[in-house]
Amino acid sequence: MKCERYMVPVQAGTGVSDDLATFTSPGAEVPEPPPIRWEATMNESSETGCCPRFNPAPWEEKEVIWKDKLFVRDRVRSVFHIPLNFGRVMRRNMQAIEAAEALDPDHLTLTDENSLWGADVYVAVSKAVPGARMERMSGTFFTKVFEGPYSRAGRWAENMRTLFKEQGHPLEKLFFWYTTCPRCAKAYGENYVVLFAK
Repeated sequence: MKCERYMVPVQAGTGVSDDLATFTSPGAEVPEPPPIRWEATMNESSETGCCPRFNPAPWEEKEVIWKDKLFVRDRVRSVFHIPLNFGRVMRRNMQAIEAAEALDPDHLTLTDENSLWGADVYVAVSKAVPGARMERMSGTFFTKVFEGPYSRAGRWAENMRTLFKEQGHPLEKLFFWYTTCPRCAKAYGENYVVLFAK
């Protein structure tokens, strides 16, 4: 099975179907990317040979408190939330993270869809990665697990906003964690996305 970890879904509300967005210029010849050992290391024992099966229980409606949790931060270009260079950005970062032996045990990658034209991506790491833009996150986050097609992402975000409003808490920030690639989600029959609300 070919892993699609470096492909991401089209975001909800774009008027595009649940297909995958790939990251090439129109008409460009794109060679097969070189193999990345991180994928083999991370997933060598998974059922698909790609993404491990996700266990939602530890993340369902939990309060997560971080003090200076370390991330590699990068930026992805988008057009109406459809990413254009996500694969390239993630390959570059994962190669640097693997070289630094800084993989996070949860393989946590958060996406902040803060613009129609781009998104910030935060890859959790166990230590600083030379040459990467590092960022520390602190605060209390509420997590909620959603399951279903990526086209529901807008509804999931609205669900979190409503939940926070009903509890009388201001919502400062909302992050998405896409836990498996689309192909593995199809193989497992489950497509889990975890929202982190600060």
